Amino acid sequence: MDIQAEKLELINWLANLKDVEVLNRFIALRKQQETDWWDLISEEEKREIEEGLQQIDSGEVVSHEEVMAKYNQWRTK
Repeated sequence: MDIQAEKLELINWLANLKDVEVLNRFIALRKQQETDWWDLISEEEKREIEEGLQQIDSGEVVSHEEVMAKYNQWRTK
């Protein structure tokens, strides 16, 4: 049996499943397989993101327009 047929058979079986415990185990397996990007980045990247969020919270932000005005001299014409 090919993989697509296996998937369809599994979907059909799952759609008719009445055992909540088995269903919960499938849900737990799915969550285990999902990867959060936060878990994939380095500790340094996490610290930098957290620092940026703290800067936003404390109002240390510059608008896009201000940045563009400051660095407009490097734009290609």
